[in-house]
Amino acid sequence: MDRAIKKKKWGAKRLLTIAGITALVLLIAGSFYFTSGKSRLNVNTERITISEIKKGTFQEFIPVNGVVLPITTIYLDATEGGRVEEKYVEDGAVMTKGQPIMRLSNTDLELSLVNQETSVFNLLTQMQISRNAAQQNTITKLTQMTDADNALTEAERVYRLNKHLYEQKAISLQEYKQALNDYNYKLEKKNLSRQVLRQDSVSVKQELDQAGQSYQRTQNALQLMRKKVGDLIVRAPVDGQLTSLDVEIGQNKNKGERLGQLDVLSGFKVRVDVDEHYISRIFTGLSGEFTFADKNYQLKITKVYTQVTSGRFQVDMEFAGEVPKGIRRGQTLQIRLALSDETQALLLPKGGFYQQTGGNWIFKLSENGSIAYKTDIQVGRQNPDYYEILQGLKPGDKVVTSSYENYGDMQELVLKKD
Repeated sequence: MDRAIKKKKWGAKRLLTIAGITALVLLIAGSFYFTSGKSRLNVNTERITISEIKKGTFQEFIPVNGVVLPITTIYLDATEGGRVEEKYVEDGAVMTKGQPIMRLSNTDLELSLVNQETSVFNLLTQMQISRNAAQQNTITKLTQMTDADNALTEAERVYRLNKHLYEQKAISLQEYKQALNDYNYKLEKKNLSRQVLRQDSVSVKQELDQAGQSYQRTQNALQLMRKKVGDLIVRAPVDGQLTSLDVEIGQNKNKGERLGQLDVLSGFKVRVDVDEHYISRIFTGLSGEFTFADKNYQLKITKVYTQVTSGRFQVDMEFAGEVPKGIRRGQTLQIRLALSDETQALLLPKGGFYQQTGGNWIFKLSENGSIAYKTDIQVGRQNPDYYEILQGLKPGDKVVTSSYENYGDMQELVLKKD
């Protein structure tokens, strides 16, 4: 007799089906949970840089390099061209004013000096001859004046005598008139002689003045020529150190060619190269700071060269206060050139995050430090060390300042330690 077998309620097949359906539901639910929320990325804290926002003194400055130069440099150019015959000193020598440096030779210039001296001598001789002739002519005129004066005296005596005799009826009218005419003639001749002598004196004076002026001009030309020949010996114009001397014996130097330079040792300045991007913000009076032998020193801009070459322009800075001991010409200094005064601000240390965010946002850590989430910020000024934070952060906040290159579009970083 057959017996009915009771079917099991929870068979193995059924249990497997239920388990599969449950796993699928959980997978869908988990996928929905993780995709419907914020995108996250696990990050090892040892591979990132975490910085703290602090309030402190902020100053906008740029790092620049400067070269130490003498405060005054005088360039030595060839006043006259010529061949280098002698060198009295070598490059680097400390000179005193007027000390000879080298001697040039120029035969054309020396020949011109001889010709000029000859011209002066000839002119002087001609002037002496002219002066002697003028003096002789004056003596002749004076002699004629004396003769006229003597003749007038005699004619006057005869006239007065004849006048008296004529009044006494002792001589005729004819004799009296003859004496009168002779007297008037001698009187007129004397007046004429006096006028000629006066004109002669004026003429001689003018000639002597003109000759003297001509002689003076020739003498000036001679002195100038002697100076030009004297300039063939190049001398130090001031006390200082001779540098960049580029001459060799036998070498020909043209007029105006650079021979070297003389550095005045009374002080130093610093010549600084600045990027043209800052040209509108650089002016005299701005200060800079550098460190030398573990001590800070101050500089001030005294001159701005506005000519831009290869994207850069130059400024001169002088020491404000103490000058470092042991500093040398040609030495390079790393200077922090201030573009603003010191102010109080929120300081964010610089880092690689800026390249991806442009300073518009940053990953800020939560209070427990387990998560860093995106936070909008506003960045103001900057210097090589810090950004100035204007909005979005407060003192004590911690942020991720290392590069965000591998974070993509992540909204949050889950911070973990190994």
